[in-house]
Amino acid sequence: MQARGGIEGSPGSQSLRSCGAATGAPAACGLLGDSAARDYSRKLRLFNDFAAPELGLAMAGLGLAPGMTVLEAGCGTGEILHGLHEAVAPGGTVVGIDLSAAHARAARAAAPAGAAVVQADLLRACIAPRTLDRIWSLNTVNHLRDPVAGLTALAQLLRPGGRLALAQSALLPEMYFAWDSRLERLTRGAVRRYYQARYGLDERDLRGARNILGWMRGACLRNVSVRTLVIERVSPLGRADEAYLLEAIFRGTFGERLRPFLPARDYAALARLCDPQHPAFALARADFHFLQTLTLVTGEAPS
Repeated sequence: MQARGGIEGSPGSQSLRSCGAATGAPAACGLLGDSAARDYSRKLRLFNDFAAPELGLAMAGLGLAPGMTVLEAGCGTGEILHGLHEAVAPGGTVVGIDLSAAHARAARAAAPAGAAVVQADLLRACIAPRTLDRIWSLNTVNHLRDPVAGLTALAQLLRPGGRLALAQSALLPEMYFAWDSRLERLTRGAVRRYYQARYGLDERDLRGARNILGWMRGACLRNVSVRTLVIERVSPLGRADEAYLLEAIFRGTFGERLRPFLPARDYAALARLCDPQHPAFALARADFHFLQTLTLVTGEAPS
């Protein structure tokens, strides 16, 4: 299979035209700074491992069947491609697309034999209209500057009656520190101010995904349905849970970058909770209780 200049050699590949970066000028950066050069592969792998049980439940309701042609829009590091590939085999086609060159390389290395991975701007990748049976997209559309326009473009790739499924985590605030709601609230506010300062956004931009249902209906999809799962973890944590919470959240989302956005005393308290070497380390507490939502919204292409 070719990552650029066409996808060949797989069942159903006649529905897929030339894809990739050869579609014109470089894409503008996404709402949260996404570009072909950006790389947060480690964070994506950590989340996919952490949320694997809930992602499996979400995907089980997609009605995947052998012989279908499926696109993962924003495939990241490619772990989910395995589940999609298994569900449409034999005779099916699975394609993953991601803007980041590093993510696409990682996805190609992880993808099952027979799945294609394309590095391209999602809205410029040249997939023939009305050729896909399903589109799956996790934590991606909220990175677009115009989500309704993006979903409208994706919907045009679906066959009549084909389904688009968006999965979005954390539409409701997560619970990290059940014993200290004040520090948790201040930390969420600091994270928001960090992103506002880094990307020049306001709160409506950062929290726009709360209207994911409205985006889907704005794209004129039919029979839109919503289901929200809860990702819940308690102490003692499994390996994948601790790795995600420590590396992606405590170090990657909190960490030193929040220092300017918190009072010194509160930053010090947060640092103690996030430090595995400190007696107060949150993930080692017997009362650690984490909650996060995973919302799945699906809609059908018009006939």
